Amino acid sequence: MKITIYDNKGKKSSDLALNKEIFWVEPNFELMHRYLVLQKANSRYNLASTLTKWEVRWWWRKPFRQKWTWRARQWSTRNPHWVWWWVSHWPRWVRNFSLMMPRKMRRKALFSFLSKKASDEKIFWLESVKITKTKELKSLLDTIKFDRNLLIVVSEKAKDENLIKSAKNLENVKVILANYLNPSDLTKYRNICFYWDSLNAVENTFLKK
Repeated sequence: MKITIYDNKGKKSSDLALNKEIFWVEPNFELMHRYLVLQKANSRYNLASTLTKWEVRWWWRKPFRQKWTWRARQWSTRNPHWVWWWVSHWPRWVRNFSLMMPRKMRRKALFSFLSKKASDEKIFWLESVKITKTKELKSLLDTIKFDRNLLIVVSEKAKDENLIKSAKNLENVKVILANYLNPSDLTKYRNICFYWDSLNAVENTFLKK
């Protein structure tokens, strides 16, 4: 399987063969879904929380006398049926939503995402270009003509601050480091652009035994 290489003017220059261990994997959709759920669950922040009986700041005295009121006797206003003070059996902030998944399964799921993108011809390679303004990056991407949105993968070695800042000003473009590839971004962004040395960074990161 090969992808197109674009030069610094946005024109097709040649083709590049992809690594079979990463981009020629039979997609496992069940594993892909499980990895996506894992990422969403681990990024979930528990905001729902209610006070317990012992956290309510109120007095311990009886709300009214024991006898001769013709009402049910009460010991304290901290009891749960005094619902305007606290609620019983409701969510607490200590609840943990995080999930776990073996590293080999996570890598296989990630390779399934990349293989699916490669089979759909949504991956291309961009040679090293010098970007100083957002206008230059937009002009380059308009020449390439991709549909909907784009995820640009860069390596730590070839990280360009001007490229990252320029992409932030474009609504449908995002720059991510190669070692931070994740199912959420691969699902959200339809096209993937590997910038210069990023393919080597992917292989060095995810093909380690």
